[in-house]
Amino acid sequence: MRIVGPSMLSALKRLSVSHQNQPILTLSLRSVHSQYGTMSLPERKPFTPDFFFRQLFDGESSTYSYLLADLKTGEAVIIDPVLEQAKRDAQLVKELGFKLKYAINTHMHADHITGSGWLRELTGCQSVIAAASGAKADCHLNEGDRVEFGSHVIDALATPGHTNGCMSYVIKDQGCVFTGDTLLIRGCGRTDFQEGSPKNLYENVHSKIFTLPENYRIYPAHDYKGQLESSVWEEKRYNPRLTKDLEEFIKIMDNLNLPYPKKIDASLPANRECGVYDIPKE
Repeated sequence: MRIVGPSMLSALKRLSVSHQNQPILTLSLRSVHSQYGTMSLPERKPFTPDFFFRQLFDGESSTYSYLLADLKTGEAVIIDPVLEQAKRDAQLVKELGFKLKYAINTHMHADHITGSGWLRELTGCQSVIAAASGAKADCHLNEGDRVEFGSHVIDALATPGHTNGCMSYVIKDQGCVFTGDTLLIRGCGRTDFQEGSPKNLYENVHSKIFTLPENYRIYPAHDYKGQLESSVWEEKRYNPRLTKDLEEFIKIMDNLNLPYPKKIDASLPANRECGVYDIPKE
């Protein structure tokens, strides 16, 4: 152990006094940001204390599912569940003491089978999808319909383009939108099957999603580069496809030359039935 002697104590005191007489240099995060031109990045609206949010992931399909709940009532919903993760999701709901009210799909997926059918059997929840999708479900949604869980409300926006039955789900009180495959992080869903239309996708994103407040968080159904979320502000400025004009966007989408989705032949028939007939037998 080193003992501090009187001379060292005196030196420390002098150093302390000299620092007290010097101006302290402080750089706020906002001032640093202003140097690099990010001052216009809007402040995000925090989630309210009674709102539960959990982002879940399926590695095989790179699908995000979202478990949302009212912490006061315990009512919960899940957006875009995946069949292979249904048991995981049901177990999580049970462990957290929630009651799953709805399993909601943003559209009829082609790259995986929805977990809503199996979750319906495991938890007693109701399945939900857009009426325009043509898929079976307990509840069918149209533009302007609302889904309630506890005191929280999801507003349905019809945003076809990737498919003819795409919905985006807005929670105004939490400042967020769940965009499915319509709007991805720095991208968008393909438009070359399931009655897709690049013109419809472009117009719906610009008129219904890009007109939301710029600080709204964007939560997509997929990401392939490890990003978790975006914002309206970001995508309006940096989305490499949707910042183009309509004519150029259509050219881009018509020339993507993407491969045929691996699971489409199994996924679409199952998802038309809300995934019910393809539930694993245990």
